[in-house]
Amino acid sequence: MPRECICDGPLRYAPVARAVADAVRDMEKLADARAVVGGAVQNGKCTIKQLADELAAGPMRRSALLRTVLAEVADGVRSAAEGDFRALVKRSDLPLPMFNARLFVDGVLLAIVDAWWPEASVAVEIDSREWHLSPADWENTMRRHGRLIAAGISVIHVSPRQIRTEPDLVVGYINDALRRGRPVEGVITMPAAA
Repeated sequence: MPRECICDGPLRYAPVARAVADAVRDMEKLADARAVVGGAVQNGKCTIKQLADELAAGPMRRSALLRTVLAEVADGVRSAAEGDFRALVKRSDLPLPMFNARLFVDGVLLAIVDAWWPEASVAVEIDSREWHLSPADWENTMRRHGRLIAAGISVIHVSPRQIRTEPDLVVGYINDALRRGRPVEGVITMPAAA
């Protein structure tokens, strides 16, 4: 049992990081583990450090998925689709990008991009229906795309389904963009927020 708990009247709850770690230890599929860990971190329910502390303090048994996903999250991956994309990049001849890099121009945040190759100024955005279906979300995506293009950045949009079903096409698009790309002056890159 965790030393600390959250009380709500007579009910006692484990801290979020402990609940996430325990849940992932009972999972069989990497995609499910990515979704749970990515959701907790992306929504600010717990930090990467809290999850790493739970991993270190918990049992080694059935911790392989949690270790794998935490390694991805430490690289900046924040969703199951980004985890699939990272795996695709690692299987290919592509260099590993920065994940969820924060791009700044003149000290102002331009965008947070899903994958970023600063040496070529190439960004990949993984656009799922889940996050881009509403009119407001679509408009925000278009605004971000416009800002990136105006700054001289090449943007490639792919869907989670394309990553799974058309990996060669996705890798080909990125290879072509990287070959043609060059650094854009004035764009400052910061790693993903922890």
